[in-house]
Amino acid sequence: MLQPTKPAIMIIGGAEDKVHGREILRTFFNRSGGPEAHIAIIPSASREPNLTGGRYVSIFEDMGAKSVQMLDIREREQTNDPYWQRATEECTGVFLTGGDQLRLCALLADTALIDTVRLRAQMGQITLAGTSAGAAIMGHHMIAGGGSGESPNRALVDMATGLSIVPELIVDQHFHNRNRMARLMSAVSMYADLLGIGIDEDTCAMVEQGGGLQVLGKGTVTVIDPSDMTHTNEPIVGSTDPLSLHSLKIHILCHGDRYHLHKRALL
Repeated sequence: MLQPTKPAIMIIGGAEDKVHGREILRTFFNRSGGPEAHIAIIPSASREPNLTGGRYVSIFEDMGAKSVQMLDIREREQTNDPYWQRATEECTGVFLTGGDQLRLCALLADTALIDTVRLRAQMGQITLAGTSAGAAIMGHHMIAGGGSGESPNRALVDMATGLSIVPELIVDQHFHNRNRMARLMSAVSMYADLLGIGIDEDTCAMVEQGGGLQVLGKGTVTVIDPSDMTHTNEPIVGSTDPLSLHSLKIHILCHGDRYHLHKRALL
C-alpha cells in the first residue's frame, strides 16, 4: 500500500491524466502532505509558463492543498529572489512541468534554488515530481533530444548535463508512445555504468528513500541495465553506424511492479 505522506521522487513520462482519476497527480498531492501540502510549481521548461503552470496550480488547489505557488522563473537571475528561495525551503512538494529540458537546465542548473530542491528531495524532506522535460532532467547525464524508430546508433541521441536529482539514471519519456527504445539503448551504450529508464505516458517511476522504485499509471517503465554487458562496439564505430550491445538486461514493469535501483533487482 502507498504511504500517502511519505516523500518520494516521482519521474513521470508525460501526458499524465489531469481530468479523470488523476492517479499520478493525486499521489503527488498526497505524498506532499495532502490537505497540509505546500506545493511549488516550476513551469520554466514551458514556452507558455503561465498557462502550463496555471493548470497545475488549479489542479492542486482543487484537490485541497493548503497553498500552491507558481515560481515563474524566466531568467537565471530570478532564482536569487529571496521570496522564491524561501518558497523552496518551506514547501512540502515541488512539481516541474513539461516543455524543453535544455531550457529548464539553462535556467536552473548550478543555482542555489535548484540546489535546495535537490538536497531536500534526496534527503526525503519533500516530494519532487517532474513530467516529460521535468523527468528528463532527473539524471546527471540527460537525453536532450534525438530521433526514434531506428536501430541504436550514437547519432540517434543528443546528450547534455541534467540536474542530478537521481544521478545514476538516464531517463527517457513518452517512451513506447514515441518509439524511443533504440534512443535509450544508444544513450546507455555511452554510459554503461548508469541505468536507462524509459517511462511511458501517464506512467510514473516513483523512487523512494533507499532506492526502491515503484511503477504507477497506465503504461510501462522500461529498465535497461548494462551492468552485465559483455561487449559494445560503441567506442570504435562511426556515429551513424549500428551499435552492438551484448547481454543487456531489460525489464518492462507495469503498475505495482517494484525495482531496486541500487541492487539492480526486482522486488
